[in-house]
Amino acid sequence: MNIDLLYVANCPNHPVALERLRAILSAASIHTRVNEVLVRDADMAQSLKFPGSPTIRVNGQDVEPPIGRAASFGLMCRLYPDGGGAPSQDRLRAAIEKARVSGV
Repeated sequence: MNIDLLYVANCPNHPVALERLRAILSAASIHTRVNEVLVRDADMAQSLKFPGSPTIRVNGQDVEPPIGRAASFGLMCRLYPDGGGAPSQDRLRAAIEKARVSGV
């Protein structure tokens, strides 16, 4: 399983997202590395299709893809409908379980 946590410098929600992610992995007895990716500039944000900080991708899939709106990419904060400034534990758990079961 490949897990990427993309963030911008000084993002106050980066530590929260990382803590939630590690807690869920630990509870599920999944021992995998979390790749923390610092998005340094607008060009990098565009090339990564980075919708804001923090973004977590499991096997390349955003744990909470944007719905019903055109995605914009750049150096900005990201808000989540049910988790505030970081993906909710339920959303993270579901994405990890999906990847575990299906390999996606």
